Amino acid sequence: MMTKDQYIESLRKLKMNVYYMGEKIENPVDHPMIRPSLNSVAMTYELAEKPEYQEVMTAISNLTGKRINRFCHLHQSTEDLVNKVKMQRLCGQKTSACFQRCVGMDAFNAIYSTTFEIDQKYGTEYHKRFVEYLKYVQDNDLTIDGAMTDPKGDRSLSPSKQADPDMYLHIVEIRPDGIVVRGAKAHQTGAVNSHEHLIMPTQAMKEEDKAYAVSFAVPTDAEGITMIYGRQSCDTRKLEEYHDMDLGNSTFGGHEALVIFDNVFIPNDRVFMCQEYDFAGMLVERFSGYHRQSYGGCKVGVGDVLIGAAALAAEYNGAAKASHIKDKLIEMNHLNETLYACGIACSAEGCKTAAGNYQIDLLLANVCKQNVTRLPYEIARLAEDIAGGLMVTMPSEADLRSKEVGHYVEKYLRGVANVSTENRMRILRLIENLTLGTAAVGYRTESMHGAGSPQAQRIMISRQCDMESKKQLAKTIAHIDESQNK
Repeated sequence: MMTKDQYIESLRKLKMNVYYMGEKIENPVDHPMIRPSLNSVAMTYELAEKPEYQEVMTAISNLTGKRINRFCHLHQSTEDLVNKVKMQRLCGQKTSACFQRCVGMDAFNAIYSTTFEIDQKYGTEYHKRFVEYLKYVQDNDLTIDGAMTDPKGDRSLSPSKQADPDMYLHIVEIRPDGIVVRGAKAHQTGAVNSHEHLIMPTQAMKEEDKAYAVSFAVPTDAEGITMIYGRQSCDTRKLEEYHDMDLGNSTFGGHEALVIFDNVFIPNDRVFMCQEYDFAGMLVERFSGYHRQSYGGCKVGVGDVLIGAAALAAEYNGAAKASHIKDKLIEMNHLNETLYACGIACSAEGCKTAAGNYQIDLLLANVCKQNVTRLPYEIARLAEDIAGGLMVTMPSEADLRSKEVGHYVEKYLRGVANVSTENRMRILRLIENLTLGTAAVGYRTESMHGAGSPQAQRIMISRQCDMESKKQLAKTIAHIDESQNK
């Protein structure tokens, strides 16, 4: 396994083509806009080195027999699935941000089982190729950007019917030694902090869309790949002279990027699906299930930080003993633990796939994510309520440090006498960061749209809930005799 420092240095060796605010970034690793998000990924390496976290942060590879980072692991039991959720909660607690490796881990497990079943039907060698690729990832402890979401263009049209065929990533040429692809993947979490991209189709396909049914792996700095770094609310605070306090969380962060594939060549040994359109839906469904499980861990960990920040804000405001404040904190904990319970439940109810790795219970995973589209919003609302309006109206850190007006800020923004004004401002800025700022991308907004929209989960719940069996249960209890029906 790599250390935190080795991970950071490994990214320095990549020659990535990254743009931010219209300019090419020559050194993404040390760029002030990007570095906090890199620090979040680095934490997944740092925690894996600590003996006290070995059980949740590492696992024994079923492919090599070596101890590996759990983010590179194929789940071998329901215990593995549970430990995944525990690991994600821990990483959320330590970073209060998106730590970005979940998408690759979920892609590994979905592609592993799907390629096995493709090979069974068509006699292909995708599974063998993928196993060799995953051994390489595990041996080198790589961070992988699992990439599924296409720009999609006109949502009313299928991939092959788009006015611009590049609205969905697709195969433009099949060669004896590989394929050439063109298109883009949008909203790609951690793309700039990853060693490789692992591509999957974005939806179920028909035969007419077979050029879009493609899965492959490619280095982040491969020729033809361009990454355009996404904006976040309050992001340019990172460029200000006094930014440590005003960022709320100056050490960690997350990011998304638009990843462009401009006629990128993929050698055969990196191709894991090539026009097998009838398996695109299976891959999407399995990946989505794993990733919806993930939100029962990562968002809960960040929620723990937000709840703690709200409790401190109440103390610093002198309101901690008020009964309505206590009740709101209880409600925040209740909602947060409800999310965690769903993540654990879909893990504990998991089952073995034909390939041998374990899959979560799809119904409960979708219930988990459906809750995540709602409950973090209420947790955030309650945090804002407890924090008070000063969270969004207080002056900057530069004003606090000012020789001319700093003493006024110090005097008039103090809450309880025994807590410094600076500490009060810091905790309010953290709440702002989590509910409105850069971290809100990885907490509030991602809770809504990450791993699919709320409607996508409702569709899956409808498919998985087995309504006919529930009707039969009611008929049996009510002694329904259908022969009496006309």
